[in-house]
Amino acid sequence: MDFNFFEQRISKIKDLPLPGEISHYKMAPEVRIREWKEGKIIKKNPRKAAVMALFYPGLDHRTRLLCILRKTYEGVHSNQVAFPGGKAEKEDGNLKITALRETYEEVGVNPKDVEVVRTISEVYIPPSNFEVKPFVGLYRKPKPFKLQESEVARILEIPLVDFLEDINLTTKKLNTSYAREISVPAFKLNDYIIWGATAMMLSEIKDLLKQVL
Repeated sequence: MDFNFFEQRISKIKDLPLPGEISHYKMAPEVRIREWKEGKIIKKNPRKAAVMALFYPGLDHRTRLLCILRKTYEGVHSNQVAFPGGKAEKEDGNLKITALRETYEEVGVNPKDVEVVRTISEVYIPPSNFEVKPFVGLYRKPKPFKLQESEVARILEIPLVDFLEDINLTTKKLNTSYAREISVPAFKLNDYIIWGATAMMLSEIKDLLKQVL
């Protein structure tokens, strides 16, 4: 999809109601949905974090969505596909600043070059006790990305048209922090499986975009 057209249309999501759980449940395992509905998942003074879903034109001027592959490390989100972002620091002031700062640190995008379009629904991640605030942004004049080598293994430049296609939804048997060999809804994009909290955020963004594109 041409970026100029996308840029004109995406502003219309500002006034749309957020689908929230309706979108999130599409990408959640059945066991998790039951636990949420039965009140078994309780937020325990969660740590705050923010991420940035960044849209930008590729060299062909087609719209791309930026994701990253996190490095392998000792932790529940090791080697997973995610949005640039991370935990809030005291000096940030607010979560928008957190998302912009982390995006700059992880992929080298200057906050001054990003137009934040809107926020979407928070996602709570029980295994790490983080409540994550996602932001949707536009990066109109992209420069070469600069990976934070200590945290980012690879950049994924996902074509918007692929992201919007339902054919790229799948289900995988995965071992998670709370179950083994569990069927998990996921996106398959750029030959990577995207599941969990990032997939839930993607689902809400997709549902919003489909109303305006």
